[in-house]
Amino acid sequence: MLLTPEGERVARRAERVLAELDGLIEEVSAPRRPLSGPLNLGVIPTVAPYLLPVVLPHLAREYPDLRLAVREQQTRALVETLRAGRLEVAILALPADEGLAELPLYDEDFVLLAPEAYGLGAGPVGRDAVRDLDVLLLNEGHCLRDQALEICREAGAKPGDATYATSLATLVQLVSGGLGVTLVPESALPVETRRGERLTVTRFEDPAPYRRIGIVYRRTSPRADDFALLAAAIQTAVRARRWRVRSPTVTVPGDR
Repeated sequence: MLLTPEGERVARRAERVLAELDGLIEEVSAPRRPLSGPLNLGVIPTVAPYLLPVVLPHLAREYPDLRLAVREQQTRALVETLRAGRLEVAILALPADEGLAELPLYDEDFVLLAPEAYGLGAGPVGRDAVRDLDVLLLNEGHCLRDQALEICREAGAKPGDATYATSLATLVQLVSGGLGVTLVPESALPVETRRGERLTVTRFEDPAPYRRIGIVYRRTSPRADDFALLAAAIQTAVRARRWRVRSPTVTVPGDR
């Protein structure tokens, strides 16, 4: 059903009212203890398989009263669900969406994954190394696809137009099979390179292309302090794993 312009304005206003109502309900029912009780968390697919196994055990130890419900969706769906009040907080690539509060978690470089037969070596290489290669991408809707396309544009490369995948795991298998190269975030390497054979991991010269992962939530949420604690806990868990990432500073309650 198509809405008239007036109907669209009413729908947007109703969405804002509902989100405000959800915020009031959250505030009334907010638990007394920090980072406890139910919490609906969204995570994008190119982060969830790598970050959650690192973070969830840490949260269970540090905040045993926290009851997480996790939803994995692409960025646009997460933002829409968050703005509508059906989700409290999400982890995705920044910047996210105007009007949402953001807390950075970590910056991670992209690396070039290629078949051994290409002879690229460990690097570092300039971004123009992808110029004459077939770059395999994720399907439409993944923010990682948009980031990879931007890197290709900067290098004057033309991505392959016949092969796409719905996950990084599939992309890595396609590379392993010799169909082309792909760009992978640093956090995915420990998992994905175990699944593929005859692969070369090549890093870029500084400044390397990178993405920033962070937490986003509605500015009206009464749980902003909880989300700052969540961000700090995630950073602690990531540092303990010793990923090759960089952690921006997060202000936690009591430090302000």
